[in-house]
Amino acid sequence: MPKPIKRVVEPRMITDLRDLIVGNAKVYGDKPLYQYKENKEIITFTHNDSLDHMNRLGTAFAKMGLMGKHIAVIGDTRPAYMTTYYATVNGGGVIVPLDKELELEQIANFCVLAEIEAIVYTKSFNTKLVGISEKMPCVKYFIPINADGEDTENEKVIAYEKMLEIGKAELDAGNRTYLDHEIDMEKLAAILFTSGTTGTSKGVMLSQKNLTAATNSSCQSMECDYRNTFVSVLPIHHTYECTCAHFALSNIGGQVFINDGLKNTMKSFAYFKPNTLVLVPLYVETMYKRIWAEIDKKGMTKKVKFAMKLSNALLKVGIDLRDKFFAQIKEAFGGNIRSIICGGAPLAPQLVRDFETFGITIIEGYGITECAPLVAVNRPNNIILHSVGTPVYGCDVKIDKTPEEETGEILVKGDNVMMGYYKNPEATAEVFTDDGYFRTGDIGFIDKKGAIHITGRKKNVIILSNGKNVFPEEIEEHLASCDRIAECVVIGRENANNEIVITAVVYPNFETVGADTPAEKIYEAVKEQIFEVNRNLPSFKQVREIEIRNEEFEKTTSRKIKRFLIK
Repeated sequence: MPKPIKRVVEPRMITDLRDLIVGNAKVYGDKPLYQYKENKEIITFTHNDSLDHMNRLGTAFAKMGLMGKHIAVIGDTRPAYMTTYYATVNGGGVIVPLDKELELEQIANFCVLAEIEAIVYTKSFNTKLVGISEKMPCVKYFIPINADGEDTENEKVIAYEKMLEIGKAELDAGNRTYLDHEIDMEKLAAILFTSGTTGTSKGVMLSQKNLTAATNSSCQSMECDYRNTFVSVLPIHHTYECTCAHFALSNIGGQVFINDGLKNTMKSFAYFKPNTLVLVPLYVETMYKRIWAEIDKKGMTKKVKFAMKLSNALLKVGIDLRDKFFAQIKEAFGGNIRSIICGGAPLAPQLVRDFETFGITIIEGYGITECAPLVAVNRPNNIILHSVGTPVYGCDVKIDKTPEEETGEILVKGDNVMMGYYKNPEATAEVFTDDGYFRTGDIGFIDKKGAIHITGRKKNVIILSNGKNVFPEEIEEHLASCDRIAECVVIGRENANNEIVITAVVYPNFETVGADTPAEKIYEAVKEQIFEVNRNLPSFKQVREIEIRNEEFEKTTSRKIKRFLIK
């Protein structure tokens, strides 16, 4: 059946993140939790390994005076990264996951701001962090996960493996300081610096209560269990990936294959053959356009579209031949793909429909770092197009608007909502209402079915010269289906008459328009498709100007375009 795997075991409701690891070891034991490539070998890391390493590292932290302190972690996705996370927060400390794409100067600044006393890092940061140690004197220990090339004679440098050895020796000697630590659910457990798509970055403070609530709601919302297999693609420091693709998937007993670099994503899909993926829209849109480009290249467009119509007609009478009709398309994802959990930005409904026709259910959701992150999600048996689904377990959502207004700001309350912004009480006060709801900054409405529809970001709104408000995300959602457009950002641009004009800044899809095509012909090809989109939009929302760029937009590591850089 090409439908998502319907779970046969209900997810366990965890009491805290220690219970997550201890309970999983009891239930799943030596079942693989992670698999990844290291020096061309496949390494397996089990649930028992996760518990053992957490206790050893946490005990080493206790021995070295780091238990309860602020500890940073940075680098590529590895089991040791998550072990560091668990060992820190379950010993009363504060974990600070940092974006691996940050400049060294920024890393030092964040470490000073967050009062970091130790930093754990993967091989790509060897020698680099120690090299800027004078800029972050607060850091007492540098802990490389792979110590190749590091100066381990330096008293500040202690290899991760050495930390595990220290922890094991202490546990064998009867040291129970870490094991017996009582978790305070209300205490600060994590500081997550936001991605900065608007040019600013604030430290979101999350407690064990926040993280546990988000994990439980993620598990309750997914129709997944121990039979599901995933490939981890998104950056691990990002709260969406961490909560939904590590905490939650660990809890349901899913198996996670770690992708070894963006350029190897397709190879990872082919090798590990996942049946479920957790992605952001840009990945899905790129795959969608590649699929159609390949179909067009083979001269199969008419045949595939006919097969889609036939398949949909057969489905209405209970005949499902999608696996047979669209096997080659699904091979792009490894062949076993059944569902994609997607969040982070709007996704065009036509794209969702087409993937469903291919036998791949896209489950669109909505989250924000300040909510750890999940707020709402569609359910596999109740996909509501144009929406991000209904609120998740334990999450109360309402719209701040007057009765006359159709849309308003989305407000959220629940155990998943952050404690506030680190060392920034003014910013914290600004985002909470008097009755304790968090102001998301997103604009939308809730329909009669209880589903949330997001129409745009409060900060991105374009105010036209006639006073009308236009949310660029709504237009970008329509343009996402254009195969001649790889990436697009809609902005308000002032013209020679001092009028604000809706302008589409476009990075063309050169696979479709042709890399050697003259610039003026590329412009006309893109213009033709955009004007087709305009026909389905109200006149005040139509794109009036087009700007072509020859380079991709700069993005965060979670593949969100940095809008603030577009001038």
